[in-house]
Amino acid sequence: QVQLVESGGGLVQAGGSLRLSCAASGSIFSINAMGWYRQALGKQRELVAQISSGGSTRYADSVKGRFTISRDRTKNTVYLQMNSLKPEDTAVYYCNSGPVFGVAGGYWGQGTQVTVSS
Repeated sequence: QVQLVESGGGLVQAGGSLRLSCAASGSIFSINAMGWYRQALGKQRELVAQISSGGSTRYADSVKGRFTISRDRTKNTVYLQMNSLKPEDTAVYYCNSGPVFGVAGGYWGQGTQVTVSS
């Protein structure tokens, strides 16, 4: 089992920045990929960004150039730096982990709310 704990959400004005953190614990040896997904009200959950143990990354087109995912392996933590935030970035952001890069893993955090005001 893997436990994921997110932090860093909040309310920010459009154009502002936030950084999300997700700390993993438990069977972390099974983790190859960690990432962030988001779900806006009334919409399906979607990929935001993902990073592999080797440092490969993938991003949703809507956040490319604005968001950066990074990983500190010594702390078993993944970060999402979000810049130039837009109201349409408002959603609950979920940390995710799993054994395969390129698909969502089976472990999810509890979610953290990000609200961007216009």
